[in-house]
Amino acid sequence: MLTRRNVIAALMAALGSRMASARQQSPTGDPMPNKLPPTAVPVPAGTMPPPPAATRGDVMGSYVFDWTSLPVQKTKVGESRKVCQAPTATLDELECHITTLNPGETPHPPHKHPDEEIVIIKEGTVESLVNGTMRRVGPGSVIFQAANQMHSIRNVGDGPATYHVIKWNSPGMLKK
Repeated sequence: MLTRRNVIAALMAALGSRMASARQQSPTGDPMPNKLPPTAVPVPAGTMPPPPAATRGDVMGSYVFDWTSLPVQKTKVGESRKVCQAPTATLDELECHITTLNPGETPHPPHKHPDEEIVIIKEGTVESLVNGTMRRVGPGSVIFQAANQMHSIRNVGDGPATYHVIKWNSPGMLKK
């Protein structure tokens, strides 16, 4: 059974692995080249087909979401990229999007909802309402917003702030 703890642990492990591999350097200080397994076939940027669930309407399988292939939706506060919103083998819905906020902007007023979410800051400085307290964090920071807790996020930096939002609905949570 997939528990919230398992989802959070898996996401944190994936993030840690991603951050560790991004920081690998050669003895000369240059970044290490990315190497694919011998059976992997590289796909040129911008050529990824839509994820399987988007075309068949069933559960989402394994997939790579290439940043350069994600359509950009301009908003009044910046821009947004929808990554996925589909059922998986263990969740009624997995939703991920990436938001870029212009300086001083917030996507919405403080709110709460029954699903939990993880926010991973990619760039910029944001202020987030967590447990009734405003917290200022920057790149690489991870925010967990528990179910039914008031939360918000605002770009408090001088440049754009980009963050990934990962939300999920456990079986039985979605209204039919």
